[in-house]
Amino acid sequence: MTEHPGESEAGGILTIDLAALAANWRELARRAAPARCAAVVKADGYGCGLEPVTAALARAGCETFFVAHLAEGRRARAAAPRATIYVLNGLLPGTASAYAGCNLRPVIGSLAELAEWRAFDAATAWHGGAALHVDTGMNRLGLSFDEAVWLAGQPQDERGVLALLMSHLACAETPDHPLNAKQIAAFGELRAMHPGVPGALANSSGIFLGPDAHHDMVRPGVALYGANPTPLHINPMRPVVTLKGRIVQVRTIAEGETVGYGATWTARRLTRVAVISIGYADGILRAASARDDKPGAEAIVAGRPCPLAGLVSMDLLAIDVTDLPEHTPRRGDLVTLLGDGIGVDDLAFHAGTIGYEVLTSLGRRYRRIYQDGN
Repeated sequence: MTEHPGESEAGGILTIDLAALAANWRELARRAAPARCAAVVKADGYGCGLEPVTAALARAGCETFFVAHLAEGRRARAAAPRATIYVLNGLLPGTASAYAGCNLRPVIGSLAELAEWRAFDAATAWHGGAALHVDTGMNRLGLSFDEAVWLAGQPQDERGVLALLMSHLACAETPDHPLNAKQIAAFGELRAMHPGVPGALANSSGIFLGPDAHHDMVRPGVALYGANPTPLHINPMRPVVTLKGRIVQVRTIAEGETVGYGATWTARRLTRVAVISIGYADGILRAASARDDKPGAEAIVAGRPCPLAGLVSMDLLAIDVTDLPEHTPRRGDLVTLLGDGIGVDDLAFHAGTIGYEVLTSLGRRYRRIYQDGN
């Protein structure tokens, strides 16, 4: 059972701004119009909590959600009883009745899955619909292009009840990547082969590729949660998460002493270090650590940016606060690791990763606070 510590007892406080989340969805819906805007809430709502995220987006007007697994679909259904919910990772053997029981739609990614879904439909007269995923260049899930062409030539009852035709862009964050144009063209051909079936291609970054990528529905994910879908430009999304860590000790170390495991960071002067009660078990990735030959991430302490000192450990990290006024900060104070100008993409940069990993790594030991603007 997950504990929910009180604010004064928590090593860190994670605040999720549901009003900003809803505003991001509305902005993406505006950009994609007249296409409908769905929302991807897999991976526990990208680390922000599947149920509160789904409920907030449903209140904002979102009618279609995408999850990765059947179990996530059940949770999303409880949070949005009237929504259409697709399960991206497809139909596992023997699970068709579970989809029908929760009124969920599988995203069919192979002819074998399609055959099993059709057999279930025929045996039960269930017509809840499914999405058909065709691979146009990701080389991950989905029917091949040739399989989709073959399927388009089959009688309607051989194709089953298709509620959506979809594919997934591989390089949408790089607008001029040649694979984008190739995938957009291929998906356009597929749409022509399956007349009357709505199409969905664009993810968060794909929305910014323009109308040729929008079709009938877009399905943003990471941008909803404040990550930048246009890495070469200013982030058009509002920040959603704020993370603050609690100082458990402030100590002074002499010049030449080291901090943390491996002695990888050496004080170059008399140094004050604030030790924070969160670590990589809480989602502050070890790769964001500071070493003598590599600066790490920063935190905002008493309104000023301060660098990490040494390796992030499981439950603790250290921050160099030498340049702050004397007696600042103090034991028990909070420092900001996400927020106040530090975005998920900033922390990701220092860890050599992407905002997706930062968000989905957010730990469960924090005191979580949800703000809805009401």
